[in-house]
Amino acid sequence: MSKPTNAGTIAWTDLTVPDAEGLREFYSRVVGWSSAPVPMGDYSDFNMIPAGREDPVAGICHAQGVNAEFPPVWLIYIVVKDLEESLAACREGGGEILVGPKEMGPGSAYAVIRDPAGAMSALYQVGS
Repeated sequence: MSKPTNAGTIAWTDLTVPDAEGLREFYSRVVGWSSAPVPMGDYSDFNMIPAGREDPVAGICHAQGVNAEFPPVWLIYIVVKDLEESLAACREGGGEILVGPKEMGPGSAYAVIRDPAGAMSALYQVGS
């Protein structure tokens, strides 16, 4: 995942599906992305990389583990200054925390939420 600096920006997007390999091939053919495996234990998810670049722009994930119940939609990760503060505001505003918070490296963490309208997104606090 890239390291954006501004709260409120979209840092990443993931797509969770039952057949990540098949969909990885679909997006490779349709938009020209190459892929790099991301080991997840006994399977791999995939980082998707635009032609001519080294940094991935998206992920295609298996609907397993914490992602098992996610619908097949693109999930955006929105940068927040303080994850705990944002999660409290989510609950107060009628939202629901679905996953996390979970650490993602030194000082970084994320949580997946559902807003009052039923849409899912992830909140991402950037570490040092």
